[in-house]
Amino acid sequence: GLASCSDFLKEEPYAFVGPDQLGNDNAAVDLWLTGVYSKWGNNMFRYSSFPRCLELDSDYITGPDWAFSNLGAGNFQADEYATSIWTGCYNLIHRANVAIHYVNEITGADEKVKRNALGELYFQKAFSYFLLTRAYGEIPLFDVAISEGASYNQPRRPIPDVYAEIIRLLEQAAGMMYKNTDAEYQKGHVAAGTAIGLLAKVYATMGAGALPAGEKMIVKSGPSYSYNAGTKILTNPVSNTFEKTQVAGYESLNWKDCYEKAAYYAGIIMGRNPDVSYGTYRLLSFDELWKKSGFDESEHMFSVRTRSADEEYGNGVHQWYCGMQDAGGVLQKGPWVGNRFHWYCLFDNEDYRITKGVKHRFQYDSQVKNGRGYYYPGTPEYKLMATGKNMDDVKVQEPVAPFNDGLTYTNSISSNCLAFTTKYADVTDPTIGRTDAYWPFLRYADIVLIYAEAQCELNDGISQDAIDALNDIRIRSNAKEASVTGDGAIETKVELRSVIFEERAKELAYEGDRRWDLLRWGIYLDVMNSLGGINEDGTRTPYDEGSINKRREFRHLLYPLPSLEVSTNMAIDKNNPGWN
Repeated sequence: GLASCSDFLKEEPYAFVGPDQLGNDNAAVDLWLTGVYSKWGNNMFRYSSFPRCLELDSDYITGPDWAFSNLGAGNFQADEYATSIWTGCYNLIHRANVAIHYVNEITGADEKVKRNALGELYFQKAFSYFLLTRAYGEIPLFDVAISEGASYNQPRRPIPDVYAEIIRLLEQAAGMMYKNTDAEYQKGHVAAGTAIGLLAKVYATMGAGALPAGEKMIVKSGPSYSYNAGTKILTNPVSNTFEKTQVAGYESLNWKDCYEKAAYYAGIIMGRNPDVSYGTYRLLSFDELWKKSGFDESEHMFSVRTRSADEEYGNGVHQWYCGMQDAGGVLQKGPWVGNRFHWYCLFDNEDYRITKGVKHRFQYDSQVKNGRGYYYPGTPEYKLMATGKNMDDVKVQEPVAPFNDGLTYTNSISSNCLAFTTKYADVTDPTIGRTDAYWPFLRYADIVLIYAEAQCELNDGISQDAIDALNDIRIRSNAKEASVTGDGAIETKVELRSVIFEERAKELAYEGDRRWDLLRWGIYLDVMNSLGGINEDGTRTPYDEGSINKRREFRHLLYPLPSLEVSTNMAIDKNNPGWN
């Protein structure tokens, strides 16, 4: 009955399951908890609102214009996906509040089971508020459900107040939930360490936002393409130095205190404090990391898990990011979300995150008849491997494996030929649209990079702790280690900060983090507006190689509130700046 609101509205009495009919024992507690978790799969991911609402507006992501819709083009108010964070998260918060009320009333369950369930419910509320305030700024808070007496007409609360509530909920949850090492812990659920990890991310978000204007960040960006003798060519990124702005609403926060807490909580998860433990977490090997069969909570701290071929609890993540295939691996639908060439250029040549983490060879259904396929990227190295030709189009050898399969391979500057990920490729049945791809909302690797970021900001010079944490990620990925000496040495704090920021773009790609990193660092507008292309006549265009408009204005710093919320909530009389 908790799976869908419509179940409660059925007229047949025998089909109705009311709250007081769920029982008064451990099983009843589990039902209430499952009812809240189900909101992610049954509603928010079911129609692909998530992760699109988190992902489609950033510098490195691109795809076909129809798939990126108005959200990807910057017209947030005309797009249903821009409102889905609001509607989805507040529905989840309401459901969590109802569950909290009824779990508290259960007298026949073990107290430990109840405490853990309540902790998980507090976490879900905190995580929802975190998504909401990053997207909309000031937001309403609901201590209890509307059905339990709360007024619908709740005013928007200042950002520091919202974060104070998020922190309160997470601290409470961390003391109530099972550790991932406890016998009672259930796989797929959040644990005490998840709350501690999210606290680290919350404090890092606050710290970056509160840092004063003028701090510098180096980002590889610039025009995505130009023309050479009438031929459209992709351009290499250039290192641009941007000065941050202080994020509106974060001015009263103490950035140093926030980063100290971020380092403290991240350090606990990383085992830096032997006197405090909230479970065991580690970096999986790269080959283990994205195998669904081994989706281990030691790295995947909070993920939305789904079911293959299930209309309610399957999702379209695999189809959107990897592509729905036939039995022979030919793409039938998708992929529609990929990263741009500039992102691909961030990596060392032997980094597993591109050698194994990016599709280099694929064939669409429309190419089968002509025996063609695509190779990616269009670099000299891959052109030679895929076609046997050099950059002057002179054949110098035969194609090599895996391109020596009889197909004719080409590269294209279009949304059909992007840096498509393999992160979501391991599903039970890749030939269907609704698969069991898991979506990672919080990973241990994120916590390690947060620790590196915090240590960088807290030290006046170059923090060795930050470099060591950064290298933990790089070593796992077979990337060149960071160092203060030798080729490519990191010599300044700005360089270290920028390298960590870039590492987040590489490690957390396709996981819905990039937009929010740009925003919290106050460089979103400058970075987005440094993109586009160069026309044949030398004029600039706002479009990337996937023909997605990347031009942004001040109003794009926040998503607009849903118009229905502004018109019906009597405590809210206006929308975010720049939106009707």
